[in-house]
Amino acid sequence: MDKIVECVPNFSEGRRKEVVEEIANAMVSAGVKVLDCQMDADHNRSVITLAGEPSAVEEGAFRGIKTAARLIDLGTHRGEHPRIGATDVVPFVPVRGVTMDDCVAIARRVGERVARELDIPVYLYERAATRPERRDLAYIRRGEYEVLKKEIATKPDREPDFGPKRVGKAGATVIGARP
Repeated sequence: MDKIVECVPNFSEGRRKEVVEEIANAMVSAGVKVLDCQMDADHNRSVITLAGEPSAVEEGAFRGIKTAARLIDLGTHRGEHPRIGATDVVPFVPVRGVTMDDCVAIARRVGERVARELDIPVYLYERAATRPERRDLAYIRRGEYEVLKKEIATKPDREPDFGPKRVGKAGATVIGARP
């Protein structure tokens, strides 16, 4: 492969192996390689590392987000790790033959698509951030799902970059590009 992008999505599920496997399988179906999958029951979180050609990684990330939205309910989710979404954060990382700007463009396309097709609010962070304060993931996650659910429609600084000013059972998703 001449061009390689890595993606390290974090999902708010670390106890049900079958759910994490279904999410990983959805991503693999786009033609990416899963390099690692870590589940943490205490944090109730999984981190799946995938890599491949930029278009495959872009599609794989979307399929993972879509599958997680169907299988994970933030209204019943409990864990030690701060979270705002079933798919909590999706960073794209340039590896070979792609630039940070390429990864920012991927993040924005995926964010727009997630909002449009899945009706999930999306916040852009790190290098893809549209506001300086949103470069910081902790700033976006403050108060977690429970507070965001109350503030997204009433506080201008909580408005998403894409999508509705309300959260459903899948919560919101943070997408970006980072080194």
